[in-house]
Amino acid sequence: MDEKITSTIKKTIEELITKMGFSGEVTIAESTEADSVTCDITTDVDSNFLIGQHGINLQALQHLARLIVRKHIPEKIRFTLDINKYRQQKNQSIIEQAKFAAREAISQGRSVFMDPMTTYERRIVHLELSTNPEVRTESVGEGESRKIVIKPANMIE
Repeated sequence: MDEKITSTIKKTIEELITKMGFSGEVTIAESTEADSVTCDITTDVDSNFLIGQHGINLQALQHLARLIVRKHIPEKIRFTLDINKYRQQKNQSIIEQAKFAAREAISQGRSVFMDPMTTYERRIVHLELSTNPEVRTESVGEGESRKIVIKPANMIE
């Protein structure tokens, strides 16, 4: 990604957290997805306030940062904000839960329902299990109660 773009993202995030009364070091790393970067804020204090319950403050902070960056850079830029690798660890936990649920669905020959998740979290599960030919995934429910059902691929509807 362009150096001007990454420096604008970094500067925006640093200014945003400073104006909020927090301090931290912002590091930017190229993401595995094309044209995307991950911005990790490393902070010693008050990371719980920045992350919020179930990452809700982190999600809001990321939204604000994206809005501000888009005012400075005309092209559509994709970046993910993380604090003390919270999102990275949570994503890994979701992947592990999905793999466990898939093993359970296969061994018991029945549908397994995961807990409700955000759109982003459901996407992680669908992508992870899409490589497993023994299971199928489907999102069911509405709004905040939307969850994933994992079914054995050979299960008759």
